[in-house]
Amino acid sequence: MPAVVPMLAYEDAAAAIDWLCAAFGFEERERIVMPDGTIGHAELAFGDGLVTLATPTSDYESPRRHRETCEAARRWSEVPYVIDGVLVHVDDVDAHHARAVAHGATILSPPADQGGGLRHYRAEDQEGHRWMFARVEPGHRG
Repeated sequence: MPAVVPMLAYEDAAAAIDWLCAAFGFEERERIVMPDGTIGHAELAFGDGLVTLATPTSDYESPRRHRETCEAARRWSEVPYVIDGVLVHVDDVDAHHARAVAHGATILSPPADQGGGLRHYRAEDQEGHRWMFARVEPGHRG
């Protein structure tokens, strides 16, 4: 088990699991379905990393839906930066970006070299969670 594991909430966790696996290359490790059909807990692996996700309650609003009704959330989401998001290290930023685009990810910033051996892009998933996918060249700390 990794030392740090992001825990994300989704309005439709079952759809999120399928999409995150298809678009971002995660591998489903576990899915616990509750009696009402919602996901109580799921684990998605990527390399030696892990994220968990679930649908907490019917009152939960995804980041995308929340900013539709909250002016402050809409304003802070106007920037392409990862706000309360997840950083994932990938081997090939451009190939990963192409896969994400092919599955309908919202691209916040295209692949770009950032100096110091870092190349990354930023994206949103279907519910508005933000992700950064990066590669740090060997010999750099990023």
